[in-house]
Amino acid sequence: MNKKYSKRIRLKDFNYKGFYRYFLTICTFEKSKYFTDNGLVYKVLDVLREVSNHCQFDIWAYCFMPDHLHLLIEGKDESSDMCKFVALFKQYSGYQFKKECGRKLWEENYYEHILRKKEATQKVATYIFENPIRKGIVEDYTSYPYLGSFVFGLDSDPKGSRYENKECSARL
Repeated sequence: MNKKYSKRIRLKDFNYKGFYRYFLTICTFEKSKYFTDNGLVYKVLDVLREVSNHCQFDIWAYCFMPDHLHLLIEGKDESSDMCKFVALFKQYSGYQFKKECGRKLWEENYYEHILRKKEATQKVATYIFENPIRKGIVEDYTSYPYLGSFVFGLDSDPKGSRYENKECSARL
């Protein structure tokens, strides 16, 4: 009898609730390159906006790479629950994707890093925004259409360049 054991990837003695900041990476199922389609990205972005509002999280940065999503989030309330936020986001976006496309959208797990107090939000946001450059997709991250922030305005981003805050009208 072979029993599959999976490595615990959440901290055992931490409840993931409250005013914490997290750097998340959520991979598409089998690293499929789904996020090259404007329509899909904007639909998933709409779900992200709705779930982040519902679960009381600020989205400091997001970047949809072809086969994964990076997020920098921060709880806005002592009841902000990161595990619930991710579960709802993946459930809502994944359900509609499966209904429309007949395939799974997300891998089962995800990676998270809890930011320490000394870790600067803008430094992590910049790291996320520069991901398309490191992967050789663009030379300047401001030309990459699938990144942005729900917090930074056009004039207030930390590097003085343009972050997009797209209002999506498409619904999943």
